Amino acid sequence: MCSQFDRALTYITSFTSKKEQPIYNALIGLCWGTGCILGPVIGGGFAVSSATWRWAFYINLPLAGLISPVYLFLLPTHNPKPDIGTMQKLATVDWLGAFLFAGMFAILQVALTFSGSLWKWNEAGPIALWVVFAVFLIAFIVQQGLSIATTPSHRLFPVHFLKSRTMILLYTGTAASSTGLGLGVYYIPIFFQFTKGDSPIKAAVRLLPYICVFVTAVMLSGGLLPVLGRYQPFYIVSGVLIVIGGALMHTVHLETSTTSIYGYEVLMAFGAGMSMQVAYSVAVAIADKIDTLNAVGFINVAQIGSLSIGLSIAGCLYQNLGFDNIKNALASYSFSDTEIRAALGGAHSAILASGDLVLQRLVLGAIAATLRDIWILTIVAGAVALVSGVLMKREKLNLEMTAGG
Repeated sequence: MCSQFDRALTYITSFTSKKEQPIYNALIGLCWGTGCILGPVIGGGFAVSSATWRWAFYINLPLAGLISPVYLFLLPTHNPKPDIGTMQKLATVDWLGAFLFAGMFAILQVALTFSGSLWKWNEAGPIALWVVFAVFLIAFIVQQGLSIATTPSHRLFPVHFLKSRTMILLYTGTAASSTGLGLGVYYIPIFFQFTKGDSPIKAAVRLLPYICVFVTAVMLSGGLLPVLGRYQPFYIVSGVLIVIGGALMHTVHLETSTTSIYGYEVLMAFGAGMSMQVAYSVAVAIADKIDTLNAVGFINVAQIGSLSIGLSIAGCLYQNLGFDNIKNALASYSFSDTEIRAALGGAHSAILASGDLVLQRLVLGAIAATLRDIWILTIVAGAVALVSGVLMKREKLNLEMTAGG
């Protein structure tokens, strides 16, 4: 999925003008939002059917088969270096950098996922993972900085972008809005499934206001950017709305009305949508022509990488804080640690399925308190987006240039 997203943005950058790119980038956001709407509904349908949840993954194979002819025969070709053969192009790839970067991200995800849940923090397993992650991180920084086994023009990470104030702020602003959006997409349905007893399908349907407002904001920002030419306001508005929405979600408890939650999540969604795709057009507009694809990749790392890390951090907090909250709430009961952890996984756990209403109330209250803490990450993300926007240049870009491909 991430590869298709990256390729779509590369095509847009190659075959559209800088004035057209904002609206086309917004259309990518529309497609993403449509997937977020249909995905949970279809996946939830499989989960409660005899097909089981595995078909939520299997279904991608026939769908990919249907779409593949379009990719093969209808999309235009683009070869920026026609005078260089395939083997020569492969030789220029920063394979060592790619290995270190992929390893670093993979190990970080595993460390965040298993620390405190599968292993105690002071056990050998998580300590080893964090040490290996640190080694990969340091090795990647050194390898990129010194261009080891690559060249400055071909290294995986465009280090020279770190000298640009605007590029750095676009990165942090995009990372923040992406994190804020992802936390809502993941944890709003979880809240409804636990506290309202929703089925997977109904919980997914409750996400519709969030996604629809997000898509609307993405399309609005895509239409306004080439007209206004100024990008700073999008990040300021985005940060303010994400902070307000996250702060309101931080107040949600078991008795909070569904209507109120819809209102809170709409603020977060509109805020995230106002800045989610803006950086792609801005980064391409301010980068040198030779760095066009580097600019797209740079923002991709901010958007997709931060989403992955943000959800992993939130998952780590959910497992660790949730365990402590439920254990404290059930201190007078004799449930094992395994049973308490199972309660964090859903209504089918022995504790929640016991039929004891008092017990269920205690557990659900503890889970709601845990989710309130998760929204602190959203507040922080919104604050980062806001600060990034305030520090950006108050410049107006020229988006009247012609297509480059």
